[in-house]
Amino acid sequence: MAVDPGAVRAFDVGMKLRPAPVIAALVLACSGLAAEPTPLALWPQRAPGETKEYPPEADTTKPDGNLVAGKRVVRLGNVVKPTLTVYSPPAGKNTGAAVLVCPGGGYNILALDLEGAEICEWLNSIGVTGILLKYRVPRREGLEKHAAPLQDAQRALGLVRQHATDYGIDPQRIGVLGFSAGGHLAAVLSNTHATRTYEAVDAADQVSCRPDFTVLIYPAYLTVKEKNDAIAPELAVSATNTPPTFIAQTEDDSVRVETGLFYYLALKNAKVPAEMHLYPKGGHGYGLRRTAADVTSWPDRVGDWMKASGLLGKPAR
Repeated sequence: MAVDPGAVRAFDVGMKLRPAPVIAALVLACSGLAAEPTPLALWPQRAPGETKEYPPEADTTKPDGNLVAGKRVVRLGNVVKPTLTVYSPPAGKNTGAAVLVCPGGGYNILALDLEGAEICEWLNSIGVTGILLKYRVPRREGLEKHAAPLQDAQRALGLVRQHATDYGIDPQRIGVLGFSAGGHLAAVLSNTHATRTYEAVDAADQVSCRPDFTVLIYPAYLTVKEKNDAIAPELAVSATNTPPTFIAQTEDDSVRVETGLFYYLALKNAKVPAEMHLYPKGGHGYGLRRTAADVTSWPDRVGDWMKASGLLGKPAR
């Protein structure tokens, strides 16, 4: 499901939301219809450093592409205009917590439904606002694989925190969740937030972009295999820098389970609150689509962790 760039609207100058979509949402609510979330452009103009022209944004999945749990996967390519899309839970169920969702795809494409929209819908089911980040891919020539996506993630977290009240979000309970390369992006954002990696655009870039908690599902690139699985240099783990973290992975993960294990050990050694669930089988790229593999129960474990951490309300005494 490729997003029509023409349907994307930007935040207004001065960072005030335009009233028309709000009125439209109220009309739909009164009529009993659910409003389809509207993608919001991250940058008022062209994204930082973008000079090269790319083919049109499109789903790159072939008709015979690999299925996950019997369903096709949207593999979105050539993202030049990054967006965020806010999925809000029903008002009576809203816990105030929110999660920025980073799909994976090797920093070349985005598994936009499997590791994006479907995750936001699950978050809504537990009373959490899901914010889908459509960041720039493929990798930009001459830059680190995560350089442009990190700019997008920092910008998105700042925007969400600045507009927390508008979305019924507690600005101190905004986390990040990522899969595979998106897991790496979530980890980099969780360790690189003191300074923006781009020139500030407006007031949103003065707001903290530090996640309050982090969820990594089959994360990639967290260690350097050639250096005995040393933690990747962009991940400056420390008790004061890194938020509480949840990790889920399988022993037969094609990106190597060591990447999650050694990152967990680094968190533990730095006394960062962390929880890791390691499953024997399940591979890579399953999203939250339920199969016979035990690992696909990870959403339940994340829900338990968030509840015990007080992110969904006061923890049980």
